[in-house]
Amino acid sequence: MKAEAVSNLNEGAPDVALTGQRTISMSKAIAYFALSLVINSAGNVLTLVTSAKIHPSFLGAAYWSAAEANLGTAFHWNLFWAFLIMGFLTAVLNAVLIHHWDWKRIAGNMVFMVPFSALIQVFEDFFDGKYPALFAGLPDARSTGMVIFYIALNFLGVAFIAVAISIYQRVNLVLHPADDLMQILRFRYFKGQAAKAMWASYIPPTIMAIIAIIITRQFTNFGLGTVFAFLAQGGITGVADRVIFPKLKHQAVDVGK
Repeated sequence: MKAEAVSNLNEGAPDVALTGQRTISMSKAIAYFALSLVINSAGNVLTLVTSAKIHPSFLGAAYWSAAEANLGTAFHWNLFWAFLIMGFLTAVLNAVLIHHWDWKRIAGNMVFMVPFSALIQVFEDFFDGKYPALFAGLPDARSTGMVIFYIALNFLGVAFIAVAISIYQRVNLVLHPADDLMQILRFRYFKGQAAKAMWASYIPPTIMAIIAIIITRQFTNFGLGTVFAFLAQGGITGVADRVIFPKLKHQAVDVGK
């Protein structure tokens, strides 16, 4: 289903602007993509780091990040490998949902995952203070004021992720497999509605988290911030479609036949 069926996809979601062709130059698309990649990586790590700096931890990370971090702990993977491996498995699920194996699309997912996973590691090191010449790292929260500040940073991280998703889904050069999944669900099954599609896309990370809990007997990285991400991230993405670079339409959407 390419974007020829714009009217059908927009039923129930009049704020979503789709185009079957690319209406922006490649240089502009790459610039949008690079910006969104940095925003997304920083947002994901903000949710993870702020959660770890509050004791006892109650914040949690963004939903996918929490599940992947827990699975990484269960299988002794660092964040780079946890995000990369689960990204590939999600790309396989996407192929099942669109009813055909698209090597170009899979390659695009992996192209996204490599710099994204690397940036995740860079931002984690940065916020943990491993580049002291630049930043000493976020300290543990030892006061009510610091706890409130970290809650705000955590929620800001979730908003960063949602805005980044909005930008690079509209650019549609290459997508994170999880966001490709959300886009497939959004325009193939949920008539363009971002929030419902986001909730449905949380089924795989829920399964990941359950597996991790069975292995580790620990329930970490889930909390208040995770609940906020679950409830609000899809809605923020939908709002960002309208208010962040509002002239940028969804480019060349293809969610299978």
